[in-house]
Amino acid sequence: MSDFKINNRLIGHNFSPYVIAEMSANHNGNIENAYKIIDMAKRTGADAIKMQTYTPDTITMDSELPDFQLTNGLWTGRSLYQLYQAAYTPWDWHKPLFDYAHKVGITIFSSPFDSTAVDLLEDLNAPAYKIASFEAIDLPLIQYAASTGKPLIISTGMADAEEIAAAVEMAQQSGCQQLALLHCVSGYPAPSSDYHLRTITDMQQRFKLPIGLSDHTLDNITAIAATTLGACIIEKHVTLNRSDGGPDASFSLQPNELNNLVRDVRAAWSVLGKVNYARKSSEQANVKFRRSLYFIKDMKPGDVITEAHIRSIRPGFGLAPKYYAQVLGCQVSQVVERGYPVSWEVLK
Repeated sequence: MSDFKINNRLIGHNFSPYVIAEMSANHNGNIENAYKIIDMAKRTGADAIKMQTYTPDTITMDSELPDFQLTNGLWTGRSLYQLYQAAYTPWDWHKPLFDYAHKVGITIFSSPFDSTAVDLLEDLNAPAYKIASFEAIDLPLIQYAASTGKPLIISTGMADAEEIAAAVEMAQQSGCQQLALLHCVSGYPAPSSDYHLRTITDMQQRFKLPIGLSDHTLDNITAIAATTLGACIIEKHVTLNRSDGGPDASFSLQPNELNNLVRDVRAAWSVLGKVNYARKSSEQANVKFRRSLYFIKDMKPGDVITEAHIRSIRPGFGLAPKYYAQVLGCQVSQVVERGYPVSWEVLK
């Protein structure tokens, strides 16, 4: 696989986490809110703003049958069609939103939910595609998106290892040269304990791909912890204000929280650094406070050093403690006073 990048931003464990602010339906049907969410993402330092591209008719069907009714969770009492009718981003908004994101200088892309959505996004020259968790088993959709040759991110909520492998195989066989996976739990919200973040390291070893996190928890701890395990993409739903009551607002970050997420995952990444056993710059001044060998009694030339004469103590101006046994039995070559550091120069 070649380097994974979106709009020339390299993504991987050697680079700070790529933070995606997911707008989803939190514009509440008002394009002005969508513009404000784009501004918020840019202002807080997120790398990208992401949309969702579907209509109620491309994602479900209008039916009163029991299969299509929501009976638990955040959206109880609606049909699937009613939910998506209230939540979708109108397709004629896409171009002005893409244009606005380009104007303010933030990457924008989307999750297509069928081939017609891919076609729309191709017309807008979307730089990447994200396959949502619920669509990770839709191999024809993955095939169509992958055939564009654009970078592809697949979220893996609810998918088992076999299903993830099938999605990866389809993407790669269909021409995708830049593929990443997001570990995800498709609960809304999802408890942190459901995330089992060690799965991230297993996915890295199993699929040999960049692995990130799609985080539906209520705080940023899961994302920060995932970063320390190598998650190189962090996706989180965002909203202007949870009190506005958007479809996803209850598990979305407000502006100050998104700002904290960006700051904290990048700080978590920065402290990982690289394998380095060398003495660090902040330690240099403290080397002198390590232990070393010191005389604890006055001695005169010819005296033989015993355990009664030297000790390993702080500070560190004498011989290293590893020479303790070697120094025992040596004679001193000059007068030494209590508190004098042991050195080869004062030994015969």
